[in-house]
Parts: sequence; structure tokens; C-alpha cells
Amino acid sequence: MKLHLSAAAAAFLLLAGVGIATAEDIIIQPEQETVIREYVKKQPLASVKVPGVELSIGTALPDTVELREVPNVKYRYVVIDNRTVLVDPSTHKIVKVYD
Repeated sequence: MKLHLSAAAAAFLLLAGVGIATAEDIIIQPEQETVIREYVKKQPLASVKVPGVELSIGTALPDTVELREVPNVKYRYVVIDNRTVLVDPSTHKIVKVYD
């Protein structure tokens, strides 16, 4: 009986962990989105190449990639392969890719 209880408890904790991970999804408020888009248009950067990096949410960029600050916004940006990429500076993970 203990074995079944432990398996049930483990399954519950696993499902609870999935719920927590979903709650941590990045949400950029519409006001911030506007600030970011306008700033990036006014402060264009030269596009860089980062071989072997897939431009998708959650991908970590190498520390050698120089990120630019957006005033009053937590995230930073860089232009890779002519696409603007918003990055969490503490983890270097991509949080949004603009087309």
C-alpha cells in the first residue's frame, strides 16, 4: 500500500511542477510591447550571426552576444539574422522573437 501512495504522491508533485512551470511563462504587457517596438525602430542595430542557435523562445544565447538595453524594460534586445530578439539578461534566454 505504501508503494501505491508514494507513486500517487510522486505523480501529484510532477503535475504540480508542470503547473508551476506554466505559471512562469513570460507575459509582456501591451504597454511594454509598444515601448519595445518603438525603441527598437528608433535604435536599429546591425544584424549579427550566431551559428548553431535556433531563434526560438527559451533558447539560451551565448554570453558573447552583446545585448542592448531598452529603457524601463527588464529585457534587452539584439538583432540576429535580421530578426529582433528580446532576451532575459539574467539567463540570456530568448523571451520573444519579432519578425
